[in-house]
Amino acid sequence: MSSPATAPPAPNNLKRIVAASLIGTTIEWYDFFLYGSAAALVFNELFFPDSDPLVGTLLSFLTYAVGFAARPLGALVFGHYGDRLGRKKLLVLSLLMMGGATFAIGLVPTHATIGTAAPVLLTVLRLVQGFALGGEWGGAVLLVSEHGDARRRGFWASWPQTGAPAGQLLATGVLSLLTAVLSESAFNSWGWRIPFLLSGVLVIVGLWIRLSVDESPVFKQALAQAESRKTDAEQLPLVAVLRHHWRDVLVAMGARMAENISYYVITAFILVYATTSAGVSKQTALNAVLIASAVHFAVIPAWGALSDRIGRRPVYLLGAAGVGLWMFPFFKLIDTGGFGNLIVAVTVGLVLHGAMYAPQAAFFSEMFATRMRYSGASIGAQFASVAAGAPAPLIATALLSDYDSSTPIALYVIAASVLTLIAVGVAKETRHRDLAEVASPEDDEVAAHRAADARTV
Repeated sequence: MSSPATAPPAPNNLKRIVAASLIGTTIEWYDFFLYGSAAALVFNELFFPDSDPLVGTLLSFLTYAVGFAARPLGALVFGHYGDRLGRKKLLVLSLLMMGGATFAIGLVPTHATIGTAAPVLLTVLRLVQGFALGGEWGGAVLLVSEHGDARRRGFWASWPQTGAPAGQLLATGVLSLLTAVLSESAFNSWGWRIPFLLSGVLVIVGLWIRLSVDESPVFKQALAQAESRKTDAEQLPLVAVLRHHWRDVLVAMGARMAENISYYVITAFILVYATTSAGVSKQTALNAVLIASAVHFAVIPAWGALSDRIGRRPVYLLGAAGVGLWMFPFFKLIDTGGFGNLIVAVTVGLVLHGAMYAPQAAFFSEMFATRMRYSGASIGAQFASVAAGAPAPLIATALLSDYDSSTPIALYVIAASVLTLIAVGVAKETRHRDLAEVASPEDDEVAAHRAADARTV
């Protein structure tokens, strides 16, 4: 029998919670990916004009990477307060921070106006973006995971994950439209600012929806139980995670390597590779990512549903192996310069990526106890992003510059796939776990002490 905390919620209530998480994550990822696309297309000219074009792109991707450096700090801060105060409050704050920073990027003067202060301001705002996103992901997937029932958790929790391709779709679509209707000089002069300023409107919509949902019932139950025990002061969530769940954190970090690296190579670095090595226009490359992102959005819930039937690990392992095997065909197809081949290369890559990304939300949520779940899932996911997604476009661009070949880049992604196969291969299957019943060793220690006390009476 399901416990009250995990009994299936009313369908309309669950759909509203899923919609709130999806719209919020879409806006946050739109803001984050918009920067990555702009870094590949125009930031090298606008903020690093004195550099060689490829060096300028490297410097542009370096400012892109610093956003990832702030994500672990966001995971620590948001995870701590999310496990203490609740998921909803922190999600509202992350949305406001991300939207404000993105809107401000649309107002930053370029190098031609204020010199070296321009890339400095850009970097600071990118750090704010990264800090906010470091706290967004964990809260969004937990809010859905902890509201839904265990039988379909993989499916429902995968919907916030579709916020990534939806945000990519929205960011790429706006940029593609602008590059189509504006001349290159107009786009470089002022057109690139429009997508960033549009974030202000999107945040208002997302905030209105996110404020309408309830706090997670699993979290409220765990909070009430902790207060009723009135034992010694609870450990800080971070300390508890590192003491009781350090193996799970390492598994989560390893699981993220292939997923994170492959995604940014397929969606961000491709804008550099296709335009410089394959002679494809910016518009063509953007359109290919646009079409592939739509397919990516559609397949993620299907992969999530499959993980409910056969388990998180088999689906995840399929995606990790598939991405590694696809890398050489991926670059061969792009090298042809054909638009159809470009679409196939990116679409197949993102479909295989979805097999990792879809079950990730439920998989990571099921690893950790409720009162340290926000911290544990966020730390595992975001600390990995520093070593994985942050340097991926930078490393790929440097490899292309040094070797003038896609082979080292393909081997780089394959190495990440091997790491993920090892991490997920040694992990335990979590599909049947009840989130309300995932006990931390700390709780087991309390129960053991109580049992010992009872025996002495």
